Amino acid sequence: MQTSALIDTNVLIDHLRGRPSATDFLKSLIIDETKLVCSVITRVELLAGMRPGEDKGIRSLLQILDEAPVDIAVAELAGKYMNLYMKSHGLTAGDAILAATAKKLDITLYTINVKHFPMADIRVEAPY
Repeated sequence: MQTSALIDTNVLIDHLRGRPSATDFLKSLIIDETKLVCSVITRVELLAGMRPGEDKGIRSLLQILDEAPVDIAVAELAGKYMNLYMKSHGLTAGDAILAATAKKLDITLYTINVKHFPMADIRVEAPY
């Protein structure tokens, strides 16, 4: 059975900006035949922060990622997470959606910002 990993935007940005540890991490997942998944929120964030000349690289990267949509189940769970953690932890809607996506798909979320995800019911790991 193929495993999957939800990759946060910050890891992909590090890769696009040439950080070797990010690239090495993504390569290690590919070598292990792990399916790389991103949220549609990641697409939004990458395109919103795109610098001149980065369009081709971003679009190429997005093509190799499986994209998880925000459906009703993800939206409901993200709303629950927001209710629980917005005031106490400053949880943003984007991070709530990522956490809900990881929970729904039952996969690990890899992020540089582990502290943004206080939920005890998901697996969150720093990739490097």
